[in-house]
Order: sequence, then C-alpha cells, then structure tokens
Amino acid sequence: MPTTTTLSTGTLPDPARADGGLTFISTWSAGSPERQRATLEAIAKAWETRPWPHEGLLSYTVYAGSDGSTVLHHSQWRDEEAYQDFFASTGNGRDARNAEIDAAVPGIERLGLNKTRRYRSWTDGRGREGREPGAIVIAGVDFDAPDPEGQRAWSDRAAEALDSAPAGDLGLYAAHFHVSTDGRRVVTYAEWESERAHVDALASAGGGAGDRYRFAYGFVPSKA
Repeated sequence: MPTTTTLSTGTLPDPARADGGLTFISTWSAGSPERQRATLEAIAKAWETRPWPHEGLLSYTVYAGSDGSTVLHHSQWRDEEAYQDFFASTGNGRDARNAEIDAAVPGIERLGLNKTRRYRSWTDGRGREGREPGAIVIAGVDFDAPDPEGQRAWSDRAAEALDSAPAGDLGLYAAHFHVSTDGRRVVTYAEWESERAHVDALASAGGGAGDRYRFAYGFVPSKA
C-alpha cells in the first residue's frame, strides 16, 4: 500500500460527516500560555513531518483553550475496527509522536480521553457554507453507571431545548452530541460564531457550562 501524505488544513472538521463512526475527544494541560503555544507547535511538527498514520483515520484537529493552558484533540475514525487495526500496528507512530512532543514540552498533563460515537446533531438550519465557527465549546455530562438509554434521552432533551430557544440567534451554529462507548458520558461539541457570542449567551442565560477553544491546526490524509 502506498504511503499517504499528511496534509495541513485550515478548515475545521465536520463532526456530522457520514463516514465518521468513532470520535476521540481529549484534553491536555500545558500549564501556561507560553507552554500551550509550544505544545501546539510541537504537535503540528510531529504530525506534519510524518506520513498519515492509518487509512481509517479521517481527520485530526487540535484547538487552543481560551484559558491559556489547555489543548483539545479531536480525531475522527471510520469505525472501531479501523482504530483497533491502527492501535495493534507496531509501526503506527503514536509513541514516537508523543515522545517528540513530550521532549519539546516536558510535563504536559493528560487530563482525559473520551472515546465516543456521535449520536445526533442540532443545527440552526442555515448550513455550513461560508460559516466557519470561530469557537468550539466542549461540555460533558456524566452518568453514575453505564446507561446508553440515558445518554440518548439526555441528548434528545438537550436538542429539543435548543429547538425552543433562540440559540441560533445568539450565535450557536450547531451542537453535536457524542455518547461515550462505555455508556457513562455525553460530550457536546458545539460550534459557535465566536468566543464572545458564547460568553454573551451564557450571560443572557444567567450561567451555563462549557470550555471554549479556538482552532489551531488541522490535518487530513492526502487524496489518492
């Protein structure tokens, strides 16, 4: 099989792409704005200088947290089988990439990894054409025990609430509800017009939750 080149892209991923069966969402803490920038640069170098890891990986994107410390990782896979094939391969490059990043910025803290599948999405109905989100907001809700039915029910209620609220008018483009494969969590990946739009929406609502991120680097495989 010919080697596939890793390409940089300035376009954010489509969380609702039809061929994406598995999504990993994880967070690192670098500790300061300077270390955050250095971490993002090290991640970009580790990816740009290597071939694409696996044909089942559809996209890999990293974001900078508005807190000046965190880094969000978002990777889309075709399915569980593709990921397991990658993970079992001794030449997948995962350890080498992480070692290079850790050597560049020692002491990065891995805060958590969510292995998920997108259950459903809510959109404002205006489409993605010409509207690149200026901010990504990540929020999560946890369950005491594995509860796939509860995950879906919570997501349905959240989507219904957005239908009855002026969320689109406040700058929310879309919200994508991801259920963790262990049945214990729902992670919402929300696309906002800007960080300011999200801040203003929370102020208008009298509170809320979610961590804000801005796009830093995106990578996709070269096309055959």
